[in-house]
Amino acid sequence: MERRSEGGFLISKIHQLSGRIFNGLLRERGIEFNSAQGRILFVLWEKDSIPIKELSEKTQLSKSTLTSMLDRLERKGHITREPSEEDRRIILVNLTEENRRQRRLYDQVSEEMTGLFYEGFTWDEITEFEGYLKLILDNLVKRSD
Repeated sequence: MERRSEGGFLISKIHQLSGRIFNGLLRERGIEFNSAQGRILFVLWEKDSIPIKELSEKTQLSKSTLTSMLDRLERKGHITREPSEEDRRIILVNLTEENRRQRRLYDQVSEEMTGLFYEGFTWDEITEFEGYLKLILDNLVKRSD
């Protein structure tokens, strides 16, 4: 009997379903960005006013994908883009005050999703599971270089 691994399939299904649930919770709270855009904003919440190149590296998004997402975020009033004062060739991405206010709501939705993910898990199981996920990510990162 041949053994099969379903890890990749399960990760894909989890990603798809969790994204749908997460986006629904964001809409319920009146948050006007989706989970993919939230990935960009999360990086900016950690460190605001960063070059597009750095944002691309931290989000693992290509510059072309990132640019179109930044266009939408800027149109909705979440970010601004402006040239660096030190080097005008570098464009810095900045959060708006309105977006900073929405972070609290986003964090609440994120905590709700974490509770949903780990319902029924012990702390040791969560730690072990996340360790395995980090190993998988490391394997993929090595391959992508």
